[in-house]
Amino acid sequence: MLRGDGGGPDTPFTDTQLARNFVRIALFNEYRDDSDFQRPQATISKLRRWTGPIRMSVEFGDTVPLAQRDLDLASVSAYAARLSRASGVPIRITDRNPNFRVLFLGEDDRRAYGPRLREIIPSISDATVRTFVNLPRDQLCVVIGTFAPGQSSYTKAVAMIRAEHPNLMRSACIHEELAQGMGLANDSPGARPSIFNDDEEFALLTGHDELLLRMLYDPRLQTGMDPAVAAPIARQIARDYLTPGQS
Repeated sequence: MLRGDGGGPDTPFTDTQLARNFVRIALFNEYRDDSDFQRPQATISKLRRWTGPIRMSVEFGDTVPLAQRDLDLASVSAYAARLSRASGVPIRITDRNPNFRVLFLGEDDRRAYGPRLREIIPSISDATVRTFVNLPRDQLCVVIGTFAPGQSSYTKAVAMIRAEHPNLMRSACIHEELAQGMGLANDSPGARPSIFNDDEEFALLTGHDELLLRMLYDPRLQTGMDPAVAAPIARQIARDYLTPGQS
């Protein structure tokens, strides 16, 4: 359906559901770290997020029309500001030493991007590079996040969006991949209303998803927490967020 209304009376959720969705989406990975992105394989994860400012660049392949570039740059800029407000993480659009790159690539652009991707992320696996270059048709877009060895704080991220998608699908990819690159890395079939659900009912970040992002960056949670430690704290945070009179 690719709804853009953010959810409404037909999509109620409780604090218990919010906390359960948070654990499934923020404390599991959709793919293994060395994945070829061919088959989702949810694996348990520590809490991962950014602990410093994000310098986000928006880059285009040579095949992307100029008018489309203007539209996509405006979309990313507006959405980055929303992510920053919800998470509290400073995000600015800049080409100066970016640590989060948003790529809009046509088919030919992406197939030639392997060497550049290795320059950006020297530690990237051969399987991930091969899949990025030869992305399956049913993979609409993708984001890759990296960490310092043994750490759970993001150091770099690269999101790739197929430039040939129509406008709404590119917007949907912007919303999902950038939010996943903030640390909401998994999908859940039980999450609703949410973009973190492969049923594609919602195209754009919902009110439920903004709460997940707020929870991820709530100071009561710590980067690197195990799910067993983070889950009960997440349940309390969810209760606080959804209790009338609380913020």
